[in-house]
Amino acid sequence: MTPSKILVWFRRDLRAHDHAALYHALTAGTEVYCVFVYDTAILDPLPQDDRRVQFIHASIAQLDADLQGMQGHLLVRHGCAADEVLKLAAALEVDAVYINRDYDPAALARDADVAERLAAGGRALHSFKDQVIFEQNEVLTLNDKPFSVFTPYKNAWLKKMAAQPDCLVAYASDAHAAHFVPGPSALPSLQQLGFSEPAVPARPFGMDGASSLFEAFIPRMPDYDTERNFPALDSTSRLSMHLRFGTISVRHLARTVQQLAANGAGGVGAPVWLAELIWREFYQMILFQHPRVVSEAFKPAFDAVQWEQGPEAEALFAAWCEGRTGYPLVDAAMAQINQTGFMHNRLRMVVASFLVKDLGIDWRWGEQYFALHLNDYELASNNGGWQWAASTGCDAQPWFRIFNPVTQSEKFDAQGEFIRQYLPQLGQLDKKEIHAPWLVPAAVLSKKGVRLGDNYPQRLVEHDKARQKTLERFAVVKAVVAD
Repeated sequence: MTPSKILVWFRRDLRAHDHAALYHALTAGTEVYCVFVYDTAILDPLPQDDRRVQFIHASIAQLDADLQGMQGHLLVRHGCAADEVLKLAAALEVDAVYINRDYDPAALARDADVAERLAAGGRALHSFKDQVIFEQNEVLTLNDKPFSVFTPYKNAWLKKMAAQPDCLVAYASDAHAAHFVPGPSALPSLQQLGFSEPAVPARPFGMDGASSLFEAFIPRMPDYDTERNFPALDSTSRLSMHLRFGTISVRHLARTVQQLAANGAGGVGAPVWLAELIWREFYQMILFQHPRVVSEAFKPAFDAVQWEQGPEAEALFAAWCEGRTGYPLVDAAMAQINQTGFMHNRLRMVVASFLVKDLGIDWRWGEQYFALHLNDYELASNNGGWQWAASTGCDAQPWFRIFNPVTQSEKFDAQGEFIRQYLPQLGQLDKKEIHAPWLVPAAVLSKKGVRLGDNYPQRLVEHDKARQKTLERFAVVKAVVAD
């Protein structure tokens, strides 16, 4: 039976346009309601000033305004998401709840529970693909196996996109807006949710914020391949948070890149940026196919690696978290995430490598720190990135390849601009001195206001010695594989 009354449950898809579940609800139903639930299971552990909640709150207000403009409205609840949706579905006497699929293990379990409980009440849960172009088992090897190496996955992904151009077609909900049920909205304040108002407005939020960021990035896209590695440059799209919360359609992004490439306007940077979107889907696929990666190494042999433990390891980890490693690029990167909730992708690789391979700390510690502090945190990409840096993941950096934090600094922040932005106490050092202050004569440091061990820390470790220790630590992997 075709449902006539439908409740659309928004989660990580906070937009009213090019939205799969909303489109299918409006075309299938005669009465369509919309709901968003501030899920206490997710929110309760978060700090009161969590930037992500502030971003969601601002984006929800824009989503409601957009729905109101289409003669709909947004119902907002605060509580256990599954319980609230079930209660609302019963109160509204809907026939079905429509959602866009979420691929995190916890979300899959939640949705399976909701489907079962809805069915017990004679209602259905219908789910749709929306946050990715290709999901789960859609991109496989010629032997119908999941990929574990990115480049062949990317090639297969691109081939499938070319063969199925409809995968990028937008969902046009506006034509069916008459099926919305109008009504008033009552949006809770941040204080009512237990969170504080931001000192400054949330980062560009909602569909309008995402659109403005993307439009500003398009002229920079042709140079993305070369400039993306330099954190002092405004060379990236800054759309990761919007992709995380679905305030922009990934179909729109991929379609635009395709059009730019066809017109010769995307330059060599466009396919490189598209590859970043494909990396995101690669890691989503890996998480779906191998949910054990949430707590285990993708390569089981690497679970034999013995990480540093005890009070000394905890002190080293705390210094890394607080940007007190004595390596300026690492410390500036940690200052960036701590102050803004954002970290440039090149720096994510540098600080992850430093934690795991210079300090010998378990990659899971760093993964959890990023999960708490990154505005754009999503499980699949965060886990995939950390396992890549730790050499424990699929298609990861070889374990014997260890980033030199000084060399990375000299190469990708040659003038020291990024370091000076976040470590002003090093501001007087020149472009050669700033990458390794411990090599600068004490008299020069004193003249320039730098006091190692006082206003800037001494190095936690010597990289060359730490590198040798890491090679010894990972030697166990060869032994496990040999057995």
